[in-house]
Amino acid sequence: MKARRAARELALLSFSQLGKDMQKGQDIDITDIITISVRTLVDDAENSLKNALYGFMEMKEKFEDYEIDHPENEKRPIGSGIIPAPFTMTSDIIGRIDQSIDGIDKALAALELSEISALSNRQEVREFTLRLAKSYMEHSQQIDDQIQKLAKGWNIDRLVRIDRDILRLAIVELLYFKDMPLSVTIDEAVELAKKYSTDESSSFINGILRGVVEEHNLLTNKNNK
Repeated sequence: MKARRAARELALLSFSQLGKDMQKGQDIDITDIITISVRTLVDDAENSLKNALYGFMEMKEKFEDYEIDHPENEKRPIGSGIIPAPFTMTSDIIGRIDQSIDGIDKALAALELSEISALSNRQEVREFTLRLAKSYMEHSQQIDDQIQKLAKGWNIDRLVRIDRDILRLAIVELLYFKDMPLSVTIDEAVELAKKYSTDESSSFINGILRGVVEEHNLLTNKNNK
């Protein structure tokens, strides 16, 4: 995982923790941001892995019951071992497999968490996380006005909070981080939406950000530099 991707995730989680205090111009303690964000990730990963473990245990029990109750085993001699039972795929078994896949995804997310936690101690990550948070604080009204303008038919206060915070972070980069490639900012925002929100949200966020690029002629401005 790249350092700046880790910083974006930490900043995103800190937004949800700090809430409206960020718009009041209060000083941000980077240690608090890192601590709160990593703790949130740890708690989420722990709960997800527990649920995944329960799912695997339930699926194992289901297979064992299926085999024991199979006609071949019901008529086996007393004291003999269980005979491996063939089975036909059913919607229930397919559902259990889907549950297993989900569990694997959560396990992979937990591995990623350990990487974020390790990266959170790097100076580069801490500085970029703080830069994102402070830049939003300085320009919060302009950024929220931009979202409101482009989110046609949506009141910014009624947007899903995680979607709103992803947009805030990305617009900070688009408008105020001149050293950041536009495509990287948009791609990273879409990936955050896929990870923390929904595919529908990722499309919505992609559309808003491309609207920001067009409205501010950012492609032209970049090419002229």
